[in-house]
Amino acid sequence: MTTPTADKTKSGSDRSTASYLASHLRDYGMLLALIAIMAFFQIVTNGTLLKPVNITNLFLQNSYIIIMALGMLLVIVAGHIDLSVGSVVGFVGALAAVMIVEWHWSIYLAIPVCLSVGIAIGAAQGYWIAYWKIPSFIVTLAGMLVFRGASLWLLEGQSVGPFPREFQALSTGFLPDLLPFVKTIFDVERMNGLALVSGVAIAGVLVWLGLQGRARNRAYGISGEPFVFFIVRNALVAGAIVFVAYKLSTFRGLPNVLLTMGILTVIYAFLTESTVLGRRIYALGGNQKAAKLSGIKTEWLTFLTFVNMGMLAALAGLIFAARLNTATPKAGVAFELDVIAAVFIGGASMSGGVGKIVGAVVGAFIMGVMNNGMSIMGIGIDYQQVIKGLVLLAAVIFDVYNKNKQG
Repeated sequence: MTTPTADKTKSGSDRSTASYLASHLRDYGMLLALIAIMAFFQIVTNGTLLKPVNITNLFLQNSYIIIMALGMLLVIVAGHIDLSVGSVVGFVGALAAVMIVEWHWSIYLAIPVCLSVGIAIGAAQGYWIAYWKIPSFIVTLAGMLVFRGASLWLLEGQSVGPFPREFQALSTGFLPDLLPFVKTIFDVERMNGLALVSGVAIAGVLVWLGLQGRARNRAYGISGEPFVFFIVRNALVAGAIVFVAYKLSTFRGLPNVLLTMGILTVIYAFLTESTVLGRRIYALGGNQKAAKLSGIKTEWLTFLTFVNMGMLAALAGLIFAARLNTATPKAGVAFELDVIAAVFIGGASMSGGVGKIVGAVVGAFIMGVMNNGMSIMGIGIDYQQVIKGLVLLAAVIFDVYNKNKQG
């Protein structure tokens, strides 16, 4: 027999677990959706999806989308949108091609200039949006048209390339194996020790940080994640990281773009979750009038999010041009749709103020795995577009449903 007190405690614990799951359903749902999608395509492609060479291709193919999704999340959290990113990618790639291939500039001069141009583009658009209150949809739609035309003008309607090998390494290069003794320990001829050790180390650090955060919350009396969810989530994430690291170690090791994405993801996750600036951006998107009345410089923050978006779009443009090894007038077409879709699928709210960096990355990988898996299956681009559109619509409907339910 159980006492009434025990029954009450158990009931309260069940309610607490249920309420936590309900309030974080989007976070766990996206992670489970990614796992389910990968498992599905792994089965229907007869194991091709998770082969080392295909995992490497997944990172190379989606690196520029993920990098732009980091900036787009901040823009959407602030309550705006940027439709010009695809055209900026194409324009910066064209500019890099003209400077490096035709003008014979050093890549060490051309790359900073291209990033500066991206910052200037973001600043120009952010100025009209932040200080003149022109809707971001209109300003960035104009930017999309302007920079698409500027790309055609720069390239004179033709492709320009190829790039030097040093520039191509931005996208297609791999980190050298700094730990060759690992392959001797495991007695495996083709193994990149740096990739394997890095994966294990990153997984360990993430688990350790999670335990530290949980202990800190307990010390301050903050009710955090139920222990079962904590264990399952960390086991899935750590296991996935080690698995991917092992797969990469049996091919060519760590791609340069993976290092770039990893560093940027950590920086932006820290910025949004652990800094005053990040909290103010969320406050801006949650309620702009209240944020302004509380002393937050809303115009400056809006301006800053578009400057940041311009810089990341320029970086994505350089990486995309390096991957293609040429600049084409059609580069970046419809990229903005994939980036925006990734952010919304990852849990960002249409009304602003809600969204996480990790969610945007997961959303980008969901889009990338779907693209890759459907291509392996031989599904036509027409059906791919229809399926991606339906997935985006489902994500938005899910967001609206959760809001209405909580309201």
